[in-house]
Amino acid sequence: VQQISGMLMELFQRVRLEKPGQVDPRAAELTLSLLVAMYDRSGTGYIKTRSAAAALIALSGDALLAKYRAFFQFYAVSDGNVASITRSALRSLLTDLNQIPAIVGESCALSCVEMATHSCFHGVLNSAIVEEKFLSWLRSEPAVLLWLPTCYRLSATEMVSHQARCR
Repeated sequence: VQQISGMLMELFQRVRLEKPGQVDPRAAELTLSLLVAMYDRSGTGYIKTRSAAAALIALSGDALLAKYRAFFQFYAVSDGNVASITRSALRSLLTDLNQIPAIVGESCALSCVEMATHSCFHGVLNSAIVEEKFLSWLRSEPAVLLWLPTCYRLSATEMVSHQARCR
């Protein structure tokens, strides 16, 4: 938690310099509180860096495809030639991402994660999938992660303005 706190302070300090006046002075503290509530409910003082990274990626303002690629990079393993994501890594990613809606009482059961993992690997004979298959599956908007593209679309529409007048 201490290391993540330091990283968040540095991250938000950089953003504060790039975009003066647009970052709440307590952004690092509030973000850390959210991460602790999601990933350290028992108060151990320990949060997996990968879990925190997944949450920060999911909550970032980046495009969906960029988020999906970043998830793959954080959870994939490389055999020297090709990076791929295993069933257990996908399970970990989905479990980590499920903590985000869970914090507002919208969690899904562990069986949702298992069903999603099964659907992603449906018809796959290997023990792992490559990025293309992973991205294709995410683009199909699996139910377990439906909140992610929905939140992205909502945030994207906040910036839309129309030159039409309502009657």
